Amino acid sequence: MADTTLDAGKSYGWTGKILRVNLTDGTVSVTPTDPYKEYLGGMGIANKIMYDEVPAGTDPLSPENKVVFAVGPLTATGVPLAGRTTIASLSTYTKDHQVIDAHTGGMIGAAIKKAGWDAIIIEGASQEPVYLVIDDDDVRIKSADKVWGLGTRATTEALSRVEGTDFCVATIGPAGENLLPYACIINSRNHSAGAGTAAVMGSKKLKALVVRGTQPIYVADPQEVADLSDYMLREIVGSNNNHVVPSTQQEWAEYFDKGSRWTAQKGLTWALAEGGPIETGEPKPGEINTVGYRCMKSFKDEGPEAEKYTIKMDGCHSCPIHCYSDMRVPASAANGGYEITGNTCVPNFPFTNYMIGILGDKTPVKAQSEDALVWDQVFGSTMDDLGLWCNYGQIYRDIAHCYAAGVFERVLPAEEYAAINWDGFMNNDPSMVPPLLTMIAQNDSELAYVGHGPLVWTERWDDMEWNDTAASCMINPRGWPVHHAHECFGQVGLLYNMVFNRDDMIHSAVNFQGCGLPFELKQQIAAEVWGDASAIDPDKNYTPMNEYKANFAWWSIVTDVLHDSLTLCNWVWPMTMSPTAARDYRGDLDLEAKFMKAVTGEDYTTEDLYKMGAKITTLQRANTARGMTDAAGAMGTNDFRNIHDVVTEWPYTMDPDIPVFTEGTNKMDKEDFQTALTMMYECFGWDPELGCPTAECLDYYDMPDVKEDLAALGLLPDA
Repeated sequence: MADTTLDAGKSYGWTGKILRVNLTDGTVSVTPTDPYKEYLGGMGIANKIMYDEVPAGTDPLSPENKVVFAVGPLTATGVPLAGRTTIASLSTYTKDHQVIDAHTGGMIGAAIKKAGWDAIIIEGASQEPVYLVIDDDDVRIKSADKVWGLGTRATTEALSRVEGTDFCVATIGPAGENLLPYACIINSRNHSAGAGTAAVMGSKKLKALVVRGTQPIYVADPQEVADLSDYMLREIVGSNNNHVVPSTQQEWAEYFDKGSRWTAQKGLTWALAEGGPIETGEPKPGEINTVGYRCMKSFKDEGPEAEKYTIKMDGCHSCPIHCYSDMRVPASAANGGYEITGNTCVPNFPFTNYMIGILGDKTPVKAQSEDALVWDQVFGSTMDDLGLWCNYGQIYRDIAHCYAAGVFERVLPAEEYAAINWDGFMNNDPSMVPPLLTMIAQNDSELAYVGHGPLVWTERWDDMEWNDTAASCMINPRGWPVHHAHECFGQVGLLYNMVFNRDDMIHSAVNFQGCGLPFELKQQIAAEVWGDASAIDPDKNYTPMNEYKANFAWWSIVTDVLHDSLTLCNWVWPMTMSPTAARDYRGDLDLEAKFMKAVTGEDYTTEDLYKMGAKITTLQRANTARGMTDAAGAMGTNDFRNIHDVVTEWPYTMDPDIPVFTEGTNKMDKEDFQTALTMMYECFGWDPELGCPTAECLDYYDMPDVKEDLAALGLLPDA
């Protein structure tokens, strides 16, 4: 056994310090992390700070709002996939401007942690554009006059030259400067944090965080961290989204699934790799050094055409999977985008996945074609440079609909409509994209309202019916779209799409859905994890709600929140499945607890961590209750069932010729969903009718201050 005697003078996992920067008076102060450790880190710490310090009803663009960057006890410790950051603030684009979380990968989280901080609180507002330089304990507020107005790429380059190339830059673009509700923060070139957080930074005149960390990160048992890492990489981890079988038939694999993101195969190359093409080959389980070849995301997203443009797969700090596509696309630059493009998700395929189907006969471009790839990269690289957020593809759907249905032509001033080459859609001319997106990012035109979200523009432009169409993908009338919803295990996906104040970004369930294992084997695992095989249904062949589906929904929410607090990548965690036949494809759901003990030296069980995830979810729900308005517009209500957890109509009315609970449809049943809500509420200990925290559950989660606060506001039904 390794010597795990701990040095009382060192902090393990947490750094023990939170940085506070007031942009109004320029003061910098330090507070201890200890009072917040019961909320773990990341999402938990950030939400507790927001709960304690930002009153309900605060204007998100006022100096009284705050932006909290927070990392977790596992961030930058050597734990695989522990490189993410949570950024909490108030929503700029959804009903009542409730507390939200933006999440990002890249390198900023590791830089913050290595600089010695568990969180950074930005408060107040500067009169002039500034950026914040954090060089370990040296914190300075500097003028951003020379970079204000620049895109995220030019800003990153300029600030890296001024401060040093070993600093990580997290910056806003013109969209954030101009207070567009759909604005995002970009770090490490194309790693984004959305949900309007960049507009909040813009309101504070804060252009960027520029961070360098050189301090060591101490862990209680370094050898155990290394051993667990090797074990995970050899036996447990799959590919992106925890897909654990290859997408093609391979000699080593018992199963394959063409939908898997484990796309590596013989003959498939990173064709533009430095020094010549690199073949992904057939990386087998157990080969630690080939894990990074498993996921060729450009090929998965764009089809075979992407191979010849792929430089390599890249990734976030501490990531062995590498799902970030680095590509060189000269035609993107020729059409006003950037030649070097890169991303891991929606910006890779906006035109292909979100626009072509809505445009219909108004574009000749076909999905996964050379033309579509160019459109995608022009869109994605321009969006990121402007710091313009897509809201999980919503802005692309809205633009396509408003053009195809004639909404833009009807509502835009004639001169404004004429300023965009709308015929570019039909003429296959993606050079129309940068001027279109730039006008939106400037936020000084009628067109820009499409960047305020459907909650705003559908009412302003008299197109409310769009929200209740399947094509819109709007899942909640409070203003957010689906993110792996009822197409992902029916009621389970629909439930977790209701919980937060934005699209949920939960991948625990969809990772399981798409892992590639036979359904019968997935049923066996479901029975072991959630209590019965009936926790899952085949795609488009759903059965009525049951308690095991409620367990699955609760687990999906709790594991996601846990990962956003530790911080771990929920696109790969939790490790429910394994690619290893010798393990009968079982993963290891105790890995988070094992890593926590190795890093912090404190004993944690999986049950402990799940309870903490449920506690953090309950905290955000409590904060939402304080600021949520009722039907009469009065602030402060706990009726989540009828006000917050409400599904738009189209999931109930789609496929009108197919009855609910028959094969071939994703249609849901209203009464069944009410049963589902009750079951989920009971899993969390919330009031079974209202869906709000109760005094009893707040006692269970040891939240006396929150209990006292909600009781004083009359928001506890059992107080």
